[in-house]
Amino acid sequence: MKNYDVIIVGGGAAGLFAGITAAKRKKSVLIVEQANQVGRKILMSGGGRCNFTNMYTEPENFISANPHFCKSALSQYSQWDFIDLVARNGVAYHEKTLGQLFCDNSAKEIVNLLLSQCSKFGVEVKTKSKVDNIQKIENGFNCLVNGTKVFSSSLIVATGGLSIPSMGPHGWGYEFAKSLGLPIKPTSAALVPFVMSSDWQTQMKELSGSSLNARVSTDNQSFLEGLLFTHRGLSGPSILQISSYWKPGTSIEIDLCPDYDLLTWLLEQKQSSPKVSLKNILSQHLSKKLAIIWLTHALLFKLANQKLLEQTIGQCNDSFLQELALSLNQFMIKPDSTEGYKTAEVTLGGVDTDVLSSKTMMVKSVPGLFFIGEVVDVTGHLGGFNFQWAWSSGFVAGQNV
Repeated sequence: MKNYDVIIVGGGAAGLFAGITAAKRKKSVLIVEQANQVGRKILMSGGGRCNFTNMYTEPENFISANPHFCKSALSQYSQWDFIDLVARNGVAYHEKTLGQLFCDNSAKEIVNLLLSQCSKFGVEVKTKSKVDNIQKIENGFNCLVNGTKVFSSSLIVATGGLSIPSMGPHGWGYEFAKSLGLPIKPTSAALVPFVMSSDWQTQMKELSGSSLNARVSTDNQSFLEGLLFTHRGLSGPSILQISSYWKPGTSIEIDLCPDYDLLTWLLEQKQSSPKVSLKNILSQHLSKKLAIIWLTHALLFKLANQKLLEQTIGQCNDSFLQELALSLNQFMIKPDSTEGYKTAEVTLGGVDTDVLSSKTMMVKSVPGLFFIGEVVDVTGHLGGFNFQWAWSSGFVAGQNV
């Protein structure tokens, strides 16, 4: 039987970082990954450039049944710690927007950095491998790795969530937790596009691929970022952000002109440019396509009709302009659904934080067992926060195995 100080199930961001941290402390580490390579989610993130953290990471950027749980890990290993690691290893990066940090060149640089650290500190990495028959014994865990008997003093579960199922078998961490009687907070797709009704899709099909800045709000949460029209509904950063808070059957409010009090502006235009068509007036703040669709389809605006396309703003009474402004500043939609785990960036919910130590990530009732990363009920906003949770929770576990 081969012995290790720690076995880590899952070779993603959290698992790799936990292994590196433990190995720096002279622990013998085995990382077991089912896929044919580690860090696949890192490689595909950020359009292939990996949004590896966010300069403005705060506990408020995370969703959990216990909003305080993430504080300890984030304080023990902050965004500045990972930024320093990246800089010291010569990975060039830049801020894209809102504190989001991306590699200048390729996400491969982050994976290569992690693998070089694994090599430097002696972490053993096995890909295309499985862990089976895990048994808790008095001083650790017995299990099979590719059919070979292995013992470890500690076991770290870093298997991720249910998002992007095409990347391989998912849900192992949840099933393992359930087999031990550990509670799981309900899971759902998060940071995911919305699917709208068939009527919406028909009337909005010409807008597919169009984008604009919008403020999107629901459930006392609001995000001002890009919004993208798709052939199935809506996407873009603002929509992905709000999807983590949306509950099926509820509505979402969208301000399509977030920088303007449209009513005041429309009334000013009526006085200064009364002979300009309403379509051309709206095109000053919306794309011409969106202005035309807005004035044509009753789905979007209850007073809409073809005649409005050539009507001048001077011909519109003030009450009409008020309704028009309201329809754009407080546009209410009710998505049919989300696109689900297939395109979701992360999974909401997971292993209940009540059973974990926030200081160590260890299961309180099972000494030596740790859960980290996406498998835990801690979900970050869009913009590098989920990677920072992986680094922070991985570091904390690696420090305590």
